[in-house]
Amino acid sequence: MAKTKTIYFCQNCGYESAKWLGKCPSCAMWNTFVEELAKRPSASDKNDWRSTSGGGKRASAPKKIEEIAHEKEQRINSKNGELNRVLGGGIVPGSVVLIAGEPGIGKSTLMLQIALSVNHKVLYVSGEESEQQIKMRADRMSQLHAAECYILAETSTQEIFQQVEKLNPDLLIVDSVQTLYSSNIESAAGSVSQVKQCTAELIKYAKETATPVFLVGHITKEGAIAGPKVLEHMVDTVLQFEGDRHLTYRILRTTKNRFGSTSELGIYEMMGNGLREVSNPSEILISQKDSELSGVTIGATVEGNRPLLIEIQSLVSTAAYGTPQRSSTGYDARRLNMLLAVLEKRCGFRLGLQDVFLNMAGGIKVEDPAIDLAVCSAVISSLEEISVSDKACFAAEVGLGGELRAVNRLDSRIAESEKLGFKEIYVSKFGMKGIEPGNYKIAIKPFARLTDVFGDLFG
Repeated sequence: MAKTKTIYFCQNCGYESAKWLGKCPSCAMWNTFVEELAKRPSASDKNDWRSTSGGGKRASAPKKIEEIAHEKEQRINSKNGELNRVLGGGIVPGSVVLIAGEPGIGKSTLMLQIALSVNHKVLYVSGEESEQQIKMRADRMSQLHAAECYILAETSTQEIFQQVEKLNPDLLIVDSVQTLYSSNIESAAGSVSQVKQCTAELIKYAKETATPVFLVGHITKEGAIAGPKVLEHMVDTVLQFEGDRHLTYRILRTTKNRFGSTSELGIYEMMGNGLREVSNPSEILISQKDSELSGVTIGATVEGNRPLLIEIQSLVSTAAYGTPQRSSTGYDARRLNMLLAVLEKRCGFRLGLQDVFLNMAGGIKVEDPAIDLAVCSAVISSLEEISVSDKACFAAEVGLGGELRAVNRLDSRIAESEKLGFKEIYVSKFGMKGIEPGNYKIAIKPFARLTDVFGDLFG
């Protein structure tokens, strides 16, 4: 009887070791090694995804780069505008897309909607739900009907590839990759080695047949994708499905994309019959109110190719317990501290003994420095209890000297503000190159310093 062999894997990077190590030599993380049974595949093992039919591997030979014919990829239209946006224009044949998010956020709902709406033969493999459960969810999406959507409740990759060869689908969806099991590895489903092995088999299938594959992935309590970090390196695209389960809006964000931009995002609204695409994100990022409030401003930001207008809410109050608090939601706390220092040093506002709370409405996270001016205006509006007109918006970066710096794609920010009915926009005068104010109905107000903006806003 063969002796059982165990190998230790790093859960973070997938590093393999013959013994347990406290610190991983590859990624320098501590206490990440787990013990698993290992079986070295012999030369007779059929480890190819075609093993069920005995097909051979594709022969390949090196080519000069100038001899390689470049053809524009023919993307598949998913019939979902927000997903097409984050993927860079559609689904690329042969690509492997990993979509991850918290439990109950809507990953399976989104994937089933794509399977039901795309005009191609789709195989939806579920390792978490039965066929009846998927049918119940599909019935709720009454507006969607697809004769070419096939459901398979299976977790063994060998059984899955048998059905794949019989059906020959145009799109394969796996929900989820942590539930898959390959008989080539002697370990439990969801372990580091199983996730790596099953993903490698699916990637091999996708590349050899030019069939796009969607993988649904779990996340850990820290918010990282479950399994080895190498999983994110193996796939072509990584999408994060974000949002609060207690709210209706969801954000689909690209964190890696070999076929497009990594700064795009799609916005959905969770409804009883599925996810609704939000084509105008400003409808959720700007709250409706019947009176002007202090501490509220509108900033013009850009996510990928999409201009967004978001509402910044600020509350400034006297610190009751001596030590002032600095709290921000959806905005970098360190940058907020920097802007507060600029307001105190360059503009003379006493904020050292004030609690400052900042919130990005709609649950969105913003990293664009172009909303610096909107943040500063919201803080001073709350401090002085003077409201800012709800018809004014801001698009400028604030420097450490209190100067206003130019931002990119100012023309698209101005056009979006005009389209949504704003009357004036405050910008940096150093970013006005190529901007003709006469071409816009909105009043463009260029300034050089932060103090000049406050003088115009608050007098």
